[in-house]
Amino acid sequence: MEEAPHIKNFAVVIGGSQGLGLATVRKLLIENIPVIAVHRDMRKDMEQITVDFASFSGGSTPFFAIHKDAIQEKGRLEILQEIKKILGHDGKIGLLVHSIARGNLKPMAANSQFPALSEADFKITGEAMAYNVYNWVSLLFRESLFSSNPKVIAFTSEGSSRVIPGYGAVAAAKASMEAIIRQIAVEFAPHGMRANCLQAGVTPTDSMKRIPGSAEILERTAKRNPSGRLTRPEDIANVVYLLSRPEAAWINGTILKVDGGESLC
Repeated sequence: MEEAPHIKNFAVVIGGSQGLGLATVRKLLIENIPVIAVHRDMRKDMEQITVDFASFSGGSTPFFAIHKDAIQEKGRLEILQEIKKILGHDGKIGLLVHSIARGNLKPMAANSQFPALSEADFKITGEAMAYNVYNWVSLLFRESLFSSNPKVIAFTSEGSSRVIPGYGAVAAAKASMEAIIRQIAVEFAPHGMRANCLQAGVTPTDSMKRIPGSAEILERTAKRNPSGRLTRPEDIANVVYLLSRPEAAWINGTILKVDGGESLC
C-alpha cells in the first residue's frame, strides 16, 4: 500500500465489527495501517463492539468507526461523506475489504423447523454479500478516492461450489461475488486495482454458528482438517495484510484458499 510520501493510505473494512472483519481491522492496525471500519449492528451486540473499538482508539494508528447501513444506496452515500471527511485532502483508500455477512439460511424444501427459501431471501442475501462489493468499488472509484494501486478483497467460502444444507441463498451470493471480483480484477486492472477473494476454511464465527447443523459441521471439519484445527479469524486477517503489501501486486482475480489444507480432504 505504498504511495507518494505525502499520501496517507487508509483501509476501509465494510463489515468491520465482528468475525473476519474485526480480526482484519485488528491486524491492519497492528501493522500501522489506518482503518475506517463501517458496520451496522443490532443493539444487543453494540456493548461488545464498543469495547473492541475502544481498544483501537487512542493509539498511534488512526482508527475510525462508522455505524451506518452500507448496503442501501442512501446509507452508502452518507458513509461516503464521512469517509471524505476522514481522508481530508491527503488521504486515499489503498485497501477495501468487504466482510458483510448478512444472509438468509433456510432450506429449499420447507421442513418442521424452517420455511423454504423465498425469492426475497435470495435478493436480500445477494444484495448484501455480492452486488454490494461492486457498488462500493464503483462508488469509491467514481469519487477518485482510491490510491494509484488499490487492493480489493472479499471473503468467500467452500459453500460457493459445494452443497451445504440450508446454505443455498448464501452459496448463490458467494458464487456471484466471486464472478464480480473476477470482473473487477480485469476491468479495473488498467487503473492499478487488484481484486481477489479469500476462501476461508470453516471458521467458528457467529455467522457460521447460525447455519443449520453448524455444530456438526464444526466438529467434522476439525477432524478432517490436516492442520488439526479449525480456521481462525486471525488466519484470514493475516492473509488480508499479506495481500495489501506491494509484493502481492501480481496476484489478481483469483480465489486464495486460506484453510490449512481443509479443502484437500
